Amino acid sequence: MQQLNQSDERGLWRVFCSVVDNFGDIGICWRLSRQLVAEHNIRVELLVDDLHSFKQICPQVRPELASQTIAGVEILFWPEENCPSLNWQQLTPAAVVIEALACTIPDVYKQLMASQQPAPLWLNLEYLSAEAWVEGCHGLSSPQGHGGGNKYFFFPGFSNKTGGLLYEQDLSQRLDAFKADNQAQQRFWQQLGLNTEQFELKISMFAYSHSQIASLLKQWQQLTVDVLCVIPQGELANELARQYPQLLCGAIVQLNQLYLKVIPFLAQPDYDLLLAACDLNFVRGEDSIIRAQWAGRPFIWQIYRQQENAHLLKLAAFLDHYCRQMPIGLADITRQSFLSWNTDSDLTDSWNSFYPVMQQLADYNLLWRAQLLANGDLASNLVHFAKKKFIITPNFSQQ
Repeated sequence: MQQLNQSDERGLWRVFCSVVDNFGDIGICWRLSRQLVAEHNIRVELLVDDLHSFKQICPQVRPELASQTIAGVEILFWPEENCPSLNWQQLTPAAVVIEALACTIPDVYKQLMASQQPAPLWLNLEYLSAEAWVEGCHGLSSPQGHGGGNKYFFFPGFSNKTGGLLYEQDLSQRLDAFKADNQAQQRFWQQLGLNTEQFELKISMFAYSHSQIASLLKQWQQLTVDVLCVIPQGELANELARQYPQLLCGAIVQLNQLYLKVIPFLAQPDYDLLLAACDLNFVRGEDSIIRAQWAGRPFIWQIYRQQENAHLLKLAAFLDHYCRQMPIGLADITRQSFLSWNTDSDLTDSWNSFYPVMQQLADYNLLWRAQLLANGDLASNLVHFAKKKFIITPNFSQQ
């Protein structure tokens, strides 16, 4: 095992992120990079190929800069492989290289990795999945040939046989304190230009488009309480704005008991607060589903659609984990609600079943959160994996 001293530059971790769906990939990589710096004292270099999307979740990002440092993370613009604006030869050799979320490290950099002595620890950080095969593949190596060494597969997941999920050390305490502080919540809503005192049901809806969204909105209009639905800017907001153009002008659209409001895309810490401040959260993709679970509120996940309904198998695998300890009736309602939201079903029946059990789900989600926390957090598990395999970076010896 290679022991590194405090002055050795090879303590650097380099994270490659290719932005595919605008926010999920960079959301995960940005949280991970910040946490490695803040909680593990690791030097992190984050290479990103889309700084404009990055800026949506981190307003401090300046897309015109090729290099910048934010929250202790060194951020480099990663252009096309042959673009001369990034000189691969001048990059500091890294101790750990993370190929995140199905991106592909450029061939020229692979050659540099192969020439290093000793070679860096090469980790393929995979997409989140609850499927059973993930547990058997987590931590396995794949020889790369031609002197490329081994690449290790690291899977986030929902059991202690995976790498766990991203969460910061004090996150649960901060969110629970926020949920217990009505004044803090009111200040948060006021920053979004909203006074929420009249609303008995507050909903956030970060979602892809949905062919049956009108059936759900109709149910909310007919409730006996005032309902606020906030929609972050994006695909669904644009879809609704075709019917209600004033939404994109910052106006609140009232439809009987329902009030719709499009809000700017929030920086990650503020999005965490939004999830905690709402009574129900619709989330999509990977980053927001993880954060919804830490918020401890009822949520419905819209998984990214795949051909031949392959996404429904992934959804079913998650629900097998999530619903395992639920009472049978609650589990049946939850499964049906998630399935309806992830297909082209009319949403009337699923909402009428889901709404009465929201408090039960809120109570259950706190127990579910505790189960997930027991698996350890993804950043710490990555650090321990690296220590166990090949590398002791400067901070590892302090843990």
